Amino acid sequence: MVARSPSFVEALTAGPVVLDGGLSNQLEAAGHDLSDALWSARLLAEDPEAVVRAHLAYYEAGAQVAITASYQATFEGFAQRGTGAAKAAELIGRSVELAREAAGRAAAGGVAGPLYVAASAGPYGAMLADGSEYRGRYGLSVDALERFHRPRLEVLAAARPDVLALETVPDADEARALLRAVRGLGVPAYLSYSVAGGRTRAGQPLAEAFALAAEADEVIAVGVNCCAPDDADRAVALAARVTGKPVVVYPNSGESWDAEARAWCGSPAFGTDRVAGWAAAGARLIGGCCRVGPDVIAEVAAVLGR
Repeated sequence: MVARSPSFVEALTAGPVVLDGGLSNQLEAAGHDLSDALWSARLLAEDPEAVVRAHLAYYEAGAQVAITASYQATFEGFAQRGTGAAKAAELIGRSVELAREAAGRAAAGGVAGPLYVAASAGPYGAMLADGSEYRGRYGLSVDALERFHRPRLEVLAAARPDVLALETVPDADEARALLRAVRGLGVPAYLSYSVAGGRTRAGQPLAEAFALAAEADEVIAVGVNCCAPDDADRAVALAARVTGKPVVVYPNSGESWDAEARAWCGSPAFGTDRVAGWAAAGARLIGGCCRVGPDVIAEVAAVLGR
């Protein structure tokens, strides 16, 4: 009898699981221009093989979870490009299929599994592509935000990822909407805030923001991403204490973006010396976000013994 692979929830229970790094920087390193408002989601239609190769690079580096190219893939965003609802739904679902394809190639190439897929659902501000994803406070009600998120989450859930990644959430009100929107979908989710200091990007105390997920059965992990490594250090123990759930953490490299020069500046602050501390504080999903590539993920995997 062939042994059943552990579910994603079972894997978290067993110990730390390695997330991938920044999908966009891996695609840009391969020569792709992601300045479009759809960001990496544009390649779901134009160059799906490039997305597969980017995921594969992370699996081969030691990541156990690939986060799909659906962060900025929304019905509204595709509609602005003249893509109808049916085609948009196909492309959103394709993001999960492409990550599965990469996992299959990795396994065929000798990468030990199990390998998982997290279906990314970015915040409302990501669709606007105007930087408001790092501010929140969109002027929309929780009900309106739920109506925005639910259709995409339904499509992603139907593609059967291992987990829904409710990521880079800047605002506790949007978290409330997302927690409503994932109810009844039949797929577990993790909730990950973008933070600055001890607050959400919208300015709410982080302890209060984490507490929203404490009683949400669908949410299996809570934490932070797309933030400075120093902010991640402070957030991990807080998320564990407030929610009693496994913690997800995948900060940026620590470099900063100079919008005027259109270039990254500063030195990376994402050192793998932080990884063991995150794990000791309760982190069970550990990886990187912007500017964190396969080489760093390989080091994370080594620290965690994966």
